[in-house]
Amino acid sequence: MSTFAKRERLLLADLLETAGPEAPTLCEGWTTRDLAAHVVVRERRPDAAGGTVIKQLAPRLEKVTAEFAAKPYEELIQLIRTGPPRFSPFQLKQVDEAANTVEFYVHAEDVRRAQPDWSPRELDPVFQDALWSRLERTARLLGRGVPTGLVLRRPDGQTAVAHRGAPVVTVTGEPSELLMFAFGRQSTARVEVAGDENAIAKLQESRKLGI
Repeated sequence: MSTFAKRERLLLADLLETAGPEAPTLCEGWTTRDLAAHVVVRERRPDAAGGTVIKQLAPRLEKVTAEFAAKPYEELIQLIRTGPPRFSPFQLKQVDEAANTVEFYVHAEDVRRAQPDWSPRELDPVFQDALWSRLERTARLLGRGVPTGLVLRRPDGQTAVAHRGAPVVTVTGEPSELLMFAFGRQSTARVEVAGDENAIAKLQESRKLGI
């Protein structure tokens, strides 16, 4: 049976292929070629991928990513489809699900929602629950730098505290939309935001959401 990560991987590859190498994405400054290179480096070059969180490795990450971005676009798409190399920990189903389900979902939406005619996907409840489970575990990491208190709420009332503080802003939506919001894609997330008006404005403009 296909896992969520595998399903989202193949969808991302299809979206990138259809969009072509120079299409915009929600990742500021990145075309689809840049996004494809990022995904490949993350899986295939752990010696460089750490640059996303370790400042000292950032120059190496930039160099390696540029090298991959220079490859034929079709090759990048194929590398995404086929997945990580044989001895990569991402080959383990449990690791793949834990590390890639949200990664590929968000990047697939980065491609979809950068297009003017996009519309929300219909996601099944099981997948929504899986996304919520991951959001609960990472909410405080994603919201650690925001300038207000932040609570993420599902329509059924389940909540996750992303940042403690006052005033509190409550963001309500399906887990898939809350994830987009929490990963810094506030402008395209289909959510309802409630709270102090000034706090909401600061949160909507914040560049501190996400990793």
